[in-house]
Amino acid sequence: MEHRLSEPAGLLVEPDGEPRCAVLVLSGSSGRLEADRARLLASHGAAAAAITYFGGPGQPAGLCEVALETFAPVLDLLAQRSEHLAVWGASKGAEAALLLAASDERIRTVIAVAPTAYVWPNTGPGVDGDERPGRSSWTRRGQPLPFLPLVKDWQPSDAERSETGVAVRGWYEASLTAASQEQVHAATIAVEDIQAQVVLVAGGDDRVWPSVPFAKEIGQRRAGRDFPTVLLIDEAAGHRVVLPGEAPGAGDGGLLRGGSPQADGRLGVRLWDVTRRVLELPSPG
Repeated sequence: MEHRLSEPAGLLVEPDGEPRCAVLVLSGSSGRLEADRARLLASHGAAAAAITYFGGPGQPAGLCEVALETFAPVLDLLAQRSEHLAVWGASKGAEAALLLAASDERIRTVIAVAPTAYVWPNTGPGVDGDERPGRSSWTRRGQPLPFLPLVKDWQPSDAERSETGVAVRGWYEASLTAASQEQVHAATIAVEDIQAQVVLVAGGDDRVWPSVPFAKEIGQRRAGRDFPTVLLIDEAAGHRVVLPGEAPGAGDGGLLRGGSPQADGRLGVRLWDVTRRVLELPSPG
């Protein structure tokens, strides 16, 4: 059964029978509504909600100073469906998922696809419509979260350009190198405070940002706290993982994402197997 959500806008898909878990599904900077992914989870026994957290009514036009409180109503709704509350996020959605889990102890599982260990700046205009760069992607209790600024003088090399887009991974790598220790410390997501089980999924050919080094850093910091963490890496995969039955996505905003349909799909099969296990969803047949 499907229900339209209004605050924030989205879609809640409920399974036949009692939900095995309840999952919030977040896209990245594309802003797409991951309705099909929510339907896939629901078809296997999860209550799943896909929402729009920017670009909707009353929201920032771009991924800029998005209030983390935006996610509270749908998390509250999902928590009523199941005690096993999970957040599935990709790219900037993974950034949000980790931030939410670090402060909401109800969240028992995080699936972070192409994650980051740090908060980064806005990728579009804020609620004021101003497109100026250099603002945080997120706020909490009305205050912008500290972030790592992107260096202003970065230019892609010829190898990072093509007719279809630009690979910006080098921009993020250069920005992390250029940041001060104080900036890095302030922008670091407190993944060691997440008591939930965390699944980190990354491709070595990710050309958007260095998700494999980020995932490994997250895993290392969590290892010191002995919290459950699963790390899935495919060195040939790119920024977007393709689950079984999904079609490879089109490019987003002129960005080169790396990988290949074969590698992205291979990593997606591994992710789906782990997803069924950590969310306690029944196996086929």
